[in-house]
Amino acid sequence: MISPLDLSLPEISRQLAEGRLSACELVEAAQARHDPSLNAYKTWAPDFARSQAIAADAAFAAGNRIGSLQGIPISAKDLYGVAGLPIFAGSPRELPQAWQRQGPLVTGLRKQLAIIMGKTHTVEFAFGGLGTNYHWPTPWNPWDRELHRAPGGSSSGAGVSLREGTALLALATDTGGSIRIPASMTGNAGLKTTQGRWSLDGVVPLSPSLDTTGFMARSVEDLAFAFAEIDGTSVPEIDHLSGVTLGVAESFFWENTSPGVSERVTEAISYFEADGATTQDFAVPGCAEVFDLYYRGGIVAPELYSFLVTELPDWLETLDPRVRHRMDAGRALEAWEYLYRKKRHALLGAQAIDAMRRLDALICPTVPITPPPVIDLADDEVYQRMNMLELRNTCVASFLGLCALTLPAGIDAKGMPVGLQLIGLPGRENHLLAIAGCMERRLRERGAWDITTA
Repeated sequence: MISPLDLSLPEISRQLAEGRLSACELVEAAQARHDPSLNAYKTWAPDFARSQAIAADAAFAAGNRIGSLQGIPISAKDLYGVAGLPIFAGSPRELPQAWQRQGPLVTGLRKQLAIIMGKTHTVEFAFGGLGTNYHWPTPWNPWDRELHRAPGGSSSGAGVSLREGTALLALATDTGGSIRIPASMTGNAGLKTTQGRWSLDGVVPLSPSLDTTGFMARSVEDLAFAFAEIDGTSVPEIDHLSGVTLGVAESFFWENTSPGVSERVTEAISYFEADGATTQDFAVPGCAEVFDLYYRGGIVAPELYSFLVTELPDWLETLDPRVRHRMDAGRALEAWEYLYRKKRHALLGAQAIDAMRRLDALICPTVPITPPPVIDLADDEVYQRMNMLELRNTCVASFLGLCALTLPAGIDAKGMPVGLQLIGLPGRENHLLAIAGCMERRLRERGAWDITTA
């Protein structure tokens, strides 16, 4: 008998509304899939979730359907304030209670009786792309049960919670790739919204200039369904890719890829062309420069230091040494250089946006490399090199002010998932999701990917 967790999110929502499924049954099924050895959660809260499920079922029984996500199990990255749950932000101790305050995103979900299952692990203060944390064990990438591989970061537990089946949506944040990287590395879909589209209130900041809120789901279909509910807008469904123009990103995005990564994305592009998409080589103005700025500390490091020294000064002395190392580059940055970098980001972003107006989306691998073994990352030099490589393709979209998403495109030579990244103009999330939804259907038809692959 098929588990309700194996259905699409729209179908689960429909069954809940029609009374063919209860929120309590769904939560019990999700909790039965909890695998502590995968370590997705910093705070696993079964009683907290059950109480919410009872409330959701009571509302259904009274004929009150408050929203399409009513009764849906959701995990929340441990940067989000959730009333009633502690918050650590990846640090070794709880943050002050004021940081438990819920912002509009969590409040909106809870008002419609979506169910928060717990708080997922994060890199300390979200500053890292591999998912490791000096203070807490690294979540285990479910795709390799024998070798502990990185889950991606900074939302390190979010993708794991989806693959193990304890959540159907995973709230996360993305500054330079913190949604797209772990989604790609765990075989999920993930959306980075345009900066400023959704509120950052109630979320521990990394870089106020670049932080975005968003989420992951098991498929683009689920992602689009949840986005429409949260955003209050519609995502159109397109039947084919005729008339869609895709820019194939230049060699910068394809260099140093692991075996099978470029191959899977290239194969996917050929499927899209067969479905009518037009492709053209496309060079992103300024991408090399913004990545170089990031390599030298960018604007993220000084903004994190400013936040910690003013809001949580006692947390500075216990920082993960790798977070501290990267942050210190920002601490030493002079004010004129910080302002110069902000100005360059804005100028290069405007140029990129202008150049991309003739495209529907830019396409490239999401993450260039297969998820590395965690044991290899014990070496600081290896960690630094791998971390920057992981972030290379995703951070460019962030720094240029674009929106982006990732969807699974197949399996690499190590048997690990490959993510395909679509990058779009700011504010064009609905269009990007529509294209990605059609792509997902083509990939399934070709046997390149299915939601039940893992």
